[in-house]
Amino acid sequence: MTTGPEENAGGNLEQRIAGPSAASNNGAQNGLPDSTQDRIPAQQEEVSTASPVVFDDVPQQDNSASGHQIVVEDPSYTIENPVRDLGQSGLQSLFSVIVIALFVITFVVQAFQIPSQSMEKTLLIGDYLLVDKVHFGDRGPFQWLLPYRDIRRGDIVVFHYPVDPSQHFVKRVVGVPGDHVRIQNKRVYVNGVSAPENYAVYTQSNLDLYRDNFPDETDYSSQVDRKWRTALHRYVNHGEVVVPPDEYFVMGDNRDESLDSRYWGFVPRKNIVGRPLVIYLSLREGHEPRPYSGDTPSFGSGSVLTHAWNFARWDRMFRLIR
Repeated sequence: MTTGPEENAGGNLEQRIAGPSAASNNGAQNGLPDSTQDRIPAQQEEVSTASPVVFDDVPQQDNSASGHQIVVEDPSYTIENPVRDLGQSGLQSLFSVIVIALFVITFVVQAFQIPSQSMEKTLLIGDYLLVDKVHFGDRGPFQWLLPYRDIRRGDIVVFHYPVDPSQHFVKRVVGVPGDHVRIQNKRVYVNGVSAPENYAVYTQSNLDLYRDNFPDETDYSSQVDRKWRTALHRYVNHGEVVVPPDEYFVMGDNRDESLDSRYWGFVPRKNIVGRPLVIYLSLREGHEPRPYSGDTPSFGSGSVLTHAWNFARWDRMFRLIR
């Protein structure tokens, strides 16, 4: 049976509508090579536009067939939460700072403020001091390692006030254990020898029998501590005060304006905190950031800095104390 042109045309039309795929299917069914498939490009993979996370320390492999990089992830590699890490490191740093600060304040240095004129002209009202707590520290098994030394005459010391240990006083050591001390017409004699005191200041011309001729058991000042008045005679030998073991006789450099060992007795060795090392700040008298009653340590650093610029004695800054 012959096929007309219309049928041939219809067959061709069907092939044209089916397209190459249909033709290739027909070819495969007939056992013919699928040359059409070779001519059709392979469908491209869908690739995300987001950048992959790549770790520099993870080896990378190349897929030579496809030309794509394959990122090999190490399952043991974990990413810590950065917020949690920041919080932990911040707490650790804060804790370290607190520990170091406590160690320094407890064992090395401490800040104090001078509220009275008893040590003028060496120390003035409004001076802020750093006190060295190492050199006069209690001796122990590590004394060979730390710079301990004995307290000597002429040393300036900060100590707990024996009458009220909650207060801190600063005075100069005049007599060490075993010394014989007496004052005659405002002159200090130690072991019968006039003490060289170029730092001593006298602001009053009048003579006070108790203050300027010590010990004078015939006259007592109203400022003498009651317990000291009762105990003084036990330490007097031939008109001289004998300093007992582990105690010290101290006086202020401003001899006429100082409540010191003449009025309340000796300073026990255990009460001594340290020695003033340097003046780190000095404010003019009357411009202290807050009132002080007694020799107490200063911690009001915020108010101190507020007043420092206008009322500071700049010439006393970082002056070593001797």
